[in-house]
Amino acid sequence: MTQRDSRSMHENFIAGRWTAGESASPNINPSDLQDIVGLYAQGNAAQVDLAVCAAQQAQPAWAAATAQQRADALDAIGIEIQARQQALAELLAREEGKTLPEARGEVERAARIFRFFAGEALRVPGERLPMGRPGIDVEVTREPVGVIGIITPWNFPIAIPAWKIAPALAYGNSVVFKPADLVPASAWALSEIISRAGLPAGTFNLVMGRGSIVGQAMLEHPGIQALSFTGSAATGQRVAQAAAARLAKVQLEMGGKNPLVILDDADLDTAVECAINGAFYATGQRCTASSRLIVQRGIYPRFIAAMQQRMQSLRVDHALAPDAQIGPVVDERQLEQNLRYLQIGRDEGARLLCGGERLTRATPGHYLSPALFVDCDNRQRICQEEIFGPIAAAIPVADYEQALAVANDTEYGLSAGICTTSLKHASHFKRAAQAGMVMVNCPTAGVDFHAPFGGRKASSYGPREQGRYAAEFYTTVKTAYTSC
Repeated sequence: MTQRDSRSMHENFIAGRWTAGESASPNINPSDLQDIVGLYAQGNAAQVDLAVCAAQQAQPAWAAATAQQRADALDAIGIEIQARQQALAELLAREEGKTLPEARGEVERAARIFRFFAGEALRVPGERLPMGRPGIDVEVTREPVGVIGIITPWNFPIAIPAWKIAPALAYGNSVVFKPADLVPASAWALSEIISRAGLPAGTFNLVMGRGSIVGQAMLEHPGIQALSFTGSAATGQRVAQAAAARLAKVQLEMGGKNPLVILDDADLDTAVECAINGAFYATGQRCTASSRLIVQRGIYPRFIAAMQQRMQSLRVDHALAPDAQIGPVVDERQLEQNLRYLQIGRDEGARLLCGGERLTRATPGHYLSPALFVDCDNRQRICQEEIFGPIAAAIPVADYEQALAVANDTEYGLSAGICTTSLKHASHFKRAAQAGMVMVNCPTAGVDFHAPFGGRKASSYGPREQGRYAAEFYTTVKTAYTSC
């Protein structure tokens, strides 16, 4: 963020100019409800139209820029993000509630994403095919799609925008970006950096505001050729329907109900740390969180006892507190949802072993102790519905075969993990788990910026995100025939 008072207005960025919104909304620190991070513009459908028109006008010039020009711009963005890592991390921690070390890691990831795609701008894939007919050459090239609409969630307020915006720009598209209304500060700071990267005016546009207004206008706008969305499964279905109605390209990343299987032969310390990290860090507010702990009966008592002991040592506090391991829940609405699911679990007969209590800290905030249900049945709602909080359900199983069946018994398929020392079971699980990402002896949450990200079933729809696989969504294929 530039040198501004927290009460000053942070405007939308449209056609190369900072533009006031229809109104303004305060951004509240979930660690300290008395702390206003800043005031952020609320856009409307008219501003979306202005942004799309600007993006349409700018995109041909950006597409015609040399690969080196695009690479240099993206590299400059990544370098500045890294140079401002501490300030950006503090801003992110204040607005979203991640602990400062987690926020620093997210900012670093955003920087590396831009620098990775700076390189990808220089190596856009293509091929020349063998002649099928005498005297005819066949070339396959990739070209930009056009105007990309990007809608991002609140749980990774700088990393997810980065992994959508960077490839969009790298491949010559223009962008209309709407961040989550709950956490606009990190997105605004990223946009301010992008605004000074030398892009033609209108190539990148920021329109903040409510999903029901700004997001809906983006879904319906005929000038947006492709939509990339990360959020809930219910909203994702509406995005898909709106895109299909006008034949726009669509990419959806939605929910998860991710299993972590722990077999009898697992290293206990490894299994506990994988479960603690995956289920509770980032306050459990990750689509890749380990919300189902599927544990073989031979190790189950020892695992549960070790989890309870380990959970008692976790420190929940202000996101900027030096010893905090877990920050607050992002807002009151999410906290209330977590509390509802805690009651649902009790009503269904699951035993709440520990946690699930509202906590009081030095500053007023949305603090909740991590919760573990035990002796659960996979048919229970707490084992089937995404909670998106620091709540995990332990499910005992008899053997590997039952563990695999339970792991796959969900409408979601984003990430799945297994803790075992058996090469046989690890290898089989990697093949048989119905998930887009599989982890062996490591947490289900935590992925690399250069590797493809995405899932199966209700978790994802459309091409993968991140890495070289991003080209599948942000480019379109052209086949050219030349008579020699």
